[in-house]
Amino acid sequence: MLSFRDVFKSSFFEKAAEFSILDVVLAMLLAFAIGLFIFYVYKKTFAGVMYSASFGVSIMAMTMITTLIILGVTSNLILSLGMVGALSIVRFRAAIKEPLDIAFLFWAISAGIVIGAGLIPLAIIGSIFIGIMLLVFVNRKSSDTPYIIVLNLESEKAENDCMELIKGKTRKSLIKSKTVSQNGIEITVEVRLLDMSAKLLNELLAINGVNNACLVSYNGEYAN
Repeated sequence: MLSFRDVFKSSFFEKAAEFSILDVVLAMLLAFAIGLFIFYVYKKTFAGVMYSASFGVSIMAMTMITTLIILGVTSNLILSLGMVGALSIVRFRAAIKEPLDIAFLFWAISAGIVIGAGLIPLAIIGSIFIGIMLLVFVNRKSSDTPYIIVLNLESEKAENDCMELIKGKTRKSLIKSKTVSQNGIEITVEVRLLDMSAKLLNELLAINGVNNACLVSYNGEYAN
């Protein structure tokens, strides 16, 4: 019969004693700090329709969870093989609303892997570099924002007058679609405005034969 002392002499507790608690605490604190930094960059660079705070918290948790996994994997070869087998049967089905969210997910996972492997300078320097790059390029305001003009016209003459005005008031114009019916003409034009002003819409509406004029910003995916 096993005694109380024999229980603590088992291989399970021997492995636990060999593991450094200080290393785990330091690694998890560093993972939390970098995860918090990733969350901050995500919040500052978010340009989608609906901001999700839970996704930002998930990024922080993913960094710490990945660090914990790598710490366990690197300490035991048998455990690493079992971990690979266990994770291979897991399927994650979460909808990614923004393409940039994929970059933040990979960033969090990569940071956790690097921290767990003990490459702390690489994790810090790499995260700072990636964060600065995202803050600079994602938040950069472009002066060449595309716009879509939708016009409802009564006649072909009104169409010609509108196109002449659009060509004279924009840097670039391109007809995207045109619909002709018994009620009139509907035309959609992609433009690059000269001064980022919506006064062009007022001038188009003043043309005889223009029933309606609409201007929306366009980024290739949705209208703002």
